[in-house]
Order: sequence, then structure tokens, then C-alpha cells
Amino acid sequence: MFSKSKINEPGPKKTASADVPAGAEPAAARPPADFAPAAAKSKPPASLLSSDLVITGNLKTTGDIQIEGAVEGDIRAHLLTVGEGATVKGECIADDVVVNGRVIGRVRGLKVRLTSTARVEGDIIHKTIAIESGAHFEGSVQRQDDPLNSGSKGALAPPAGSRESAAKGS
Repeated sequence: MFSKSKINEPGPKKTASADVPAGAEPAAARPPADFAPAAAKSKPPASLLSSDLVITGNLKTTGDIQIEGAVEGDIRAHLLTVGEGATVKGECIADDVVVNGRVIGRVRGLKVRLTSTARVEGDIIHKTIAIESGAHFEGSVQRQDDPLNSGSKGALAPPAGSRESAAKGS
């Protein structure tokens, strides 16, 4: 009833009919338009910002990023690794955040890990957290089921002057 197709077998291709011009593949032998080889779907390597690099501005990627230099701005990534000699001044938002260096600003992540060499000055909003012995941390820690949701930015404390303006507006 069914027979094995020879389309994917290596070797010279033989055309089934004489109507196909030389060098052209019959439509049945071509992969569908939405076909992507397995290698194309593999995850790209992490972007590495070297130790001599200083960036002023925000960084945003859906992939992984490893900071070894200095960044003044917010960073958003899938996996964010702050290297031991690195400094980040801004908000760090990622599914996974590993801090080996210095962060001055808020850290938001599903999984946040501060290693023994970490220095964090700012609030941490997380789903799970690990703080190794020796890590320095100044700020508050808050657990949330969805820490990446930017709507909870002001969840820790209202912005300066918000009580005052709320009272005047009433």
C-alpha cells in the first residue's frame, strides 16, 4: 500500500519524467516553503560585551547576553549574566539573572542568583532567588508570580511626591 520515498536519500537525483528541464527539481522534491533545517532553529550563542566596552543606552534582546564591561542603561534579555568585573547602572530584566559583578538599579527576574562576588544596590523582584554567602546586597526583595510584568514597577513604593499629588487632587 505504501512505498518508501527516495526523495531524501543521498545520491544523484533522477527525474520521474522527461518534461522536467535539466538542473530543475520536480516540485515533490523541494522542501515546503516553511521548512527550516534543525541547525537554523538552534539557539544563537550569548552576546558578549567585553571588559573594555562601555555602553550608554538601553539593551534589549530575546537571547542571552553576558556583560563584562560597563553599561549605563536598562537591559532586557532572556538570560542576563553580569560578569565579575562588570558594572550595570540601570534596571536588569530577564527570565534568568546571574549577578557576579555590580548592579546599581532594580533587578527583575523569574530566577535571580547573586553569587559570592555580587554587589547589588537596588530592589530585587523575583519568582525564585538564590543569594550565595559573601554577596553584598542593599535594597528590598519582593517575590512575585510574574516579576517581568512592567505594570508592577511601582509595587514596592509609590513614586516620590505621589502621595502629595494624590492628596491635593482629592
